[in-house]
Amino acid sequence: MDQIMNKVGSYWINKKANKEISSVGDDLNSLSSSIEGGAKWLVNRLKGKMQKPLLELLREYDLPVGLFPRDATNYEFNEETGKLTVFMPSVCEVGYKDSSVLRFHMSVTGYLEKGKLADIEGMKTKVLVWTKVTSISTEGLKVHFATGVKKTRSRDAYEVLRDGVSIEKF
Repeated sequence: MDQIMNKVGSYWINKKANKEISSVGDDLNSLSSSIEGGAKWLVNRLKGKMQKPLLELLREYDLPVGLFPRDATNYEFNEETGKLTVFMPSVCEVGYKDSSVLRFHMSVTGYLEKGKLADIEGMKTKVLVWTKVTSISTEGLKVHFATGVKKTRSRDAYEVLRDGVSIEKF
């Protein structure tokens, strides 16, 4: 009788363990599709997909590495379409050494190509009033911000990472 109970117990435990292990895999897949923004990189790492740091991606596309706040390290990039989405932990603004200020929503999207980030959503700059930044391009030592009016600034102001300061309103 003890042998029968041991076999039934072993069978039941194995079946339960397999179901739990399978459930973890399903949970990871559903987590991947349901998590927004910053945590997706963790799921991708668990699945074995490695992503280069945001600074390296910006450098590769000839954009200043300090363009986004220091804590904006999580991003999604589709190499086929060029679509880039950068995630911030909160709405924030960053002041740069040339006295310019950029304001960031919790996610900033745009299309990345060599020396340019176009069709930007989620970024503003102050030009007398807060205006939406629609594209950023680089040309040598200059960074051009298109906001309805083209504003050119020195590139070296955006080469240093800076902390974003949380704000209430985008």
